[in-house]
Amino acid sequence: MQKAMAQGIGAAFVAASLLIVPALVAPPSFTAAQAACEPGDKIDNTTAQQAQKKAESAGFTQVKMVRKGCDNVWHGTAMKGGAAVNVAVSPSGEVNQEGD
Repeated sequence: MQKAMAQGIGAAFVAASLLIVPALVAPPSFTAAQAACEPGDKIDNTTAQQAQKKAESAGFTQVKMVRKGCDNVWHGTAMKGGAAVNVAVSPSGEVNQEGD
């Protein structure tokens, strides 16, 4: 029983290491957006806060930017006209409601 438990703990430690180590050894400029991108994709320096301000300027409220795509478009959630909506902010600052 103790051997099985020790093996289980060891397996859990290895699994956790596989998740943590890449984050520790990645270059400081490496972001979550880059993790899913192709090697040739250029990720710009726009921030979630900049995208949020653009969306708010376009009339959206309670804006929360969730992720940045490889195309440098920020995606998030917001309120518009009392309804929860998905919103996208392009690198050029264009704000669009996504989906239905």
